[in-house]
Amino acid sequence: MTSLSGKTVLLVIGGGIAAYKCLELIRLLKQREARVRTIMTRAAEEFVTPLSVASLTGEKVHTALFSLTDEIEMGHIELSRAADLLVVAPATADLMAKMAHGLADDLASTALLATDKPVLIAPAMNVRMWTHAATQRNLETLRRDDIAVIGPNDGEMACGEYGPGRMAEPAEILAAIEAKLRPAARPLAGRKVLITAGPTREAIDPVRYISNHSSGKQGYAIAAAAVALGAETVLVSGPVSLPIPPGVQMIPVESAAQMLAACESELPCDIAIFAAAVADWRVAQVAGEKIKKSEGRIPALAMVENPDILATVAKRRDKRPAIVVGFAAETSDVVNQARAKLASKGCDLIVANDVSTASGVFGGDRNKVHIVSPAGVEIWPDMPKQEVARKLMDLLASRLPPRAKAAE
Repeated sequence: MTSLSGKTVLLVIGGGIAAYKCLELIRLLKQREARVRTIMTRAAEEFVTPLSVASLTGEKVHTALFSLTDEIEMGHIELSRAADLLVVAPATADLMAKMAHGLADDLASTALLATDKPVLIAPAMNVRMWTHAATQRNLETLRRDDIAVIGPNDGEMACGEYGPGRMAEPAEILAAIEAKLRPAARPLAGRKVLITAGPTREAIDPVRYISNHSSGKQGYAIAAAAVALGAETVLVSGPVSLPIPPGVQMIPVESAAQMLAACESELPCDIAIFAAAVADWRVAQVAGEKIKKSEGRIPALAMVENPDILATVAKRRDKRPAIVVGFAAETSDVVNQARAKLASKGCDLIVANDVSTASGVFGGDRNKVHIVSPAGVEIWPDMPKQEVARKLMDLLASRLPPRAKAAE
């Protein structure tokens, strides 16, 4: 049994180059034992074939509004109401406009108008179309109508432009689907989870800083997974270009000192997860003005050690979280380095991964981690970062001790 066993998803595939990603999304949904029924717009058939979709779903692909066999049984109404969730991917500007204004001139838009079930859209379009005032107005209308939205992501477009407009990855959409269809039981309801994510920036002068390549994707995915389990979730984030997950309280910071202060201000909490890639050092004296380049002279930068956020919280005598989790981003000897970190920091668990250039973890969408605890090492296979996040939060929720009963 999985979180989607016995669930039916009606996938509406819009006409965009991102339609090819729906084949992977269908595969992931079928792995979770969901039934997938599909509607394809006429434009979608220009990018993927109904035969490909039908082969993966094992179901008939619906394309025409006026199909005699289907419409005898009011097919568009039956399709939309027999599903547990409707997913529109890619949600083109045209489909979003039709949904926002209640238009129904083809099977896809008619089914979406006829449904009484929750709807999730994954927008995908050219960056200028996405940022156009009309699209943003339609987006706000859809959100007011309680339509859930995943993405779009920043990235390079098929047209060669760069910016927001890329459809969310199939693993991200899957995580959003699971969150929408998750059973009512939420094991972290009434609990508080604190998470750090992204890099820190340590100023050298007003225009330069020391930092690292962390994208924040893993920490943000963990925050989304914590919310899905019902937790009050606080995300202390260094500078990244990621949307704040719905339901997450985000505290933006720049430096390690600011991150520590923000974390301590949010104590007590039940679980603290330190996924941020914190700079180990900072310059002893930040220059008040830009350091000028001088021929033949390289400025000497005196360095001092930054506060150790993980160890500071893990070794607290008061307000220590019940579970403290650290991350170990290593480029070699990953497990032994993580074991040493577990012993020295005083935390309960280390999530260790290889961040060498060849791994593609920094900035990538996948991760392969080792869960290191006093009980031993558990090796997880390579998987999307959203899946790592979900699995980690399920593990922590199962290990969280019950709350002490108040004295009578």
